[in-house]
Amino acid sequence: MTTWTDRTASSSRFVFGCLQFLRFGWLELVSCLFPAFLFLGLGISKYVDLPIARYDALLIYCLGLTFLFWIVRLETWREVAVIFGFHLIGLGLELFKIQVGSWQYPGDAVTKVAGVPLFAGFMYAAVGSYLCQAWRRFDLRVSNYRPVLTTIFAVLIYANFFTHQWIPDLRIPIALGLLVVLRRTWVFYTVGVRRYRMPLAVAFALIGFFLWIAENFGTFLDAWNYPDQVSVWHLVHPAKFGAWSLLVSMSFVLVASVKSLEGRLYHRGSTATVEISPQHDDANQAAE
Repeated sequence: MTTWTDRTASSSRFVFGCLQFLRFGWLELVSCLFPAFLFLGLGISKYVDLPIARYDALLIYCLGLTFLFWIVRLETWREVAVIFGFHLIGLGLELFKIQVGSWQYPGDAVTKVAGVPLFAGFMYAAVGSYLCQAWRRFDLRVSNYRPVLTTIFAVLIYANFFTHQWIPDLRIPIALGLLVVLRRTWVFYTVGVRRYRMPLAVAFALIGFFLWIAENFGTFLDAWNYPDQVSVWHLVHPAKFGAWSLLVSMSFVLVASVKSLEGRLYHRGSTATVEISPQHDDANQAAE
């Protein structure tokens, strides 16, 4: 028979769980400030007549947004540098994909190069901003991280987005290889007074899913269109969810590269937030 004490304890756990869920949601929300403002700009620019071309206005808007985040200290100058790194990586991919007809950007603009508006890189930069914000707000720590192998697979993933136009698509074997590399890598995060953990690979999948949702909103707002969305909008193919999950690995490698050095270079006396796997340390010592 269930006692009154048992029912009270169960009720308390349920209430605490609900509060933790709300706290988690709030931290995620504030970590997504840059993407949220970016989508606000996309929405306004779609439905409001502007004195200049839409993509030109969006570029000015995103540059101003980046500067504002730095001024109010939502992002450090190092994080801004990482975000612009995402911008360049994204533009490189965009320039190629436009040429092979994977998607298109409707409308003209002064800042449109080879069919790609320069603002497009900020959609990738928004992912970088989220990672930097979430790392700080959730007090992230990563254990058993293997930077060299993870970077190699991240580069292979990025390269496959180009090479699959001429050779077989290798995303599945590359993804399986990445899963093997990350099999012991955990990400620890704080919500309220509790500390939690999840496999890093699961985090990639979750972020990839929400990026797929964001991509649907982006195409709905005519930021860009896939060939089958030009006449009538419909959901982006679910396969893009997997592609985004893989692309997140490249984003993570860039942020982790900075975070792994913070204790030694940026904040003297503090600990780094990326713990290298023992196997990697042993390999470094053997090489020395």
